[in-house]
Amino acid sequence: MKQYLAWRKSSRSNADYSCVEVAFLDVTTVLTRDSKQGDGPRLRFDRKEWAAFLRSV
Repeated sequence: MKQYLAWRKSSRSNADYSCVEVAFLDVTTVLTRDSKQGDGPRLRFDRKEWAAFLRSV
């Protein structure tokens, strides 16, 4: 069974639809993807990695 994820677009998305989407797989895992490639590759972060990523952008 395919798992349903609630993807949210970045508040920094621009008019040409260049944006990142984020979904929370569970309480410890965050997924990111390119909004133009919904079925494309995803990056997976644990909580510590996600916090480090957010501090760097």
